[in-house]
Amino acid sequence: MLLTGAMRARIPTSKFALPRERKYPIEDPSHARNAIARAAQQLNAGNLSQAQHDEIVSKARRKLVGGALAGR
Repeated sequence: MLLTGAMRARIPTSKFALPRERKYPIEDPSHARNAIARAAQQLNAGNLSQAQHDEIVSKARRKLVGGALAGR
């Protein structure tokens, strides 16, 4: 689902992979998968540091694993 500006503003800061910047929302599995893909693109383009990329991927994977386990 595409996030509008108003929808994005309602997402708690804790639901972003980079909360200080409010970037890479990971509030659901779909957005977590997207965050991983976008982080890889931005790392390859030189717009993210390796540390930022690793933080995004780690948080997104935890969201994906947590979501999978919650359904059991």
